[in-house]
Amino acid sequence: MASLALTLLRGAALSPFKRRPPRLDAAPPAGTHTGHIRTDIQQLIAYERLCGFAPEHEGIRGDAPLPLPYPHVLAFPLTMRLMAARDFPLPLLGLVHTSVEIVQRRALLPDEELEVTTYTEKLTPHRRGTEVTVVTLVAVGGTPVWESRSTYLSRHRRATGTTSAPAPPAEPDPLPALADWRLPADLGRRYAAVSGDRNPIHLYPLTARLFGFPRAIAHGMWTLARCVAEHRRTDSSGSPTPQYVSADFKAIVPLPSTVTYAADGDAFELRGPSGRVHLTATTRAPESADRLPGR
Repeated sequence: MASLALTLLRGAALSPFKRRPPRLDAAPPAGTHTGHIRTDIQQLIAYERLCGFAPEHEGIRGDAPLPLPYPHVLAFPLTMRLMAARDFPLPLLGLVHTSVEIVQRRALLPDEELEVTTYTEKLTPHRRGTEVTVVTLVAVGGTPVWESRSTYLSRHRRATGTTSAPAPPAEPDPLPALADWRLPADLGRRYAAVSGDRNPIHLYPLTARLFGFPRAIAHGMWTLARCVAEHRRTDSSGSPTPQYVSADFKAIVPLPSTVTYAADGDAFELRGPSGRVHLTATTRAPESADRLPGR
């Protein structure tokens, strides 16, 4: 944790020097960050409690398979080393997670040593700034077992005449509502404690306002994890636990707030009281989950 704190401080110190929008035709940093990681059982238990996976484990157990999104948390220190580096093209402070795709080829156990690799893949224009794609690969004994592809948005004004990504299409009809959740004001700080992600936009209203948000906002990976846990609990099809999920974080979730979890088959979403969609996602069963699209 001390090492992670130093990494975050380094990234924060370099952020003011990266405020100018990067060139989209510039090659992403070629370097990768790798490490061997083991699960901290107490951290895992805290994560399961906060994200709603505990009921699936008959209380709390330290020997059950890792929740599908959890390797993202384990890889977070390496991801931060990547993003805090001088050659990372976007400022670390204020980055917003906009999408993630995860594929898992088999269940991962807490006692396994994970070989983790992270690298930057590409930069793309966005109507509100620039997005970067970060890839995380996890192997056990040299065999690939888990992979994710995340996009992060750096918000800034685009130059006049610059082609930006098109506005998103109209939302489809809402899915059937299944549960309402009241999210407390300290949720961002609680998730930061179990994930290490202490981006100021998630912590306090004051720190969030420094980056243009009126209140602290929930972590995208908490909203996804909570939805994945609920999907497992309410899926009545009897199908195996999904090993692939693709999620778009469409709108921030301010804290505190009330949100509605809705699902139908292999799709789920999270909505606000006014019907605003915060997250949409689709899943696949193990036999359909081979690799991420485009790989």
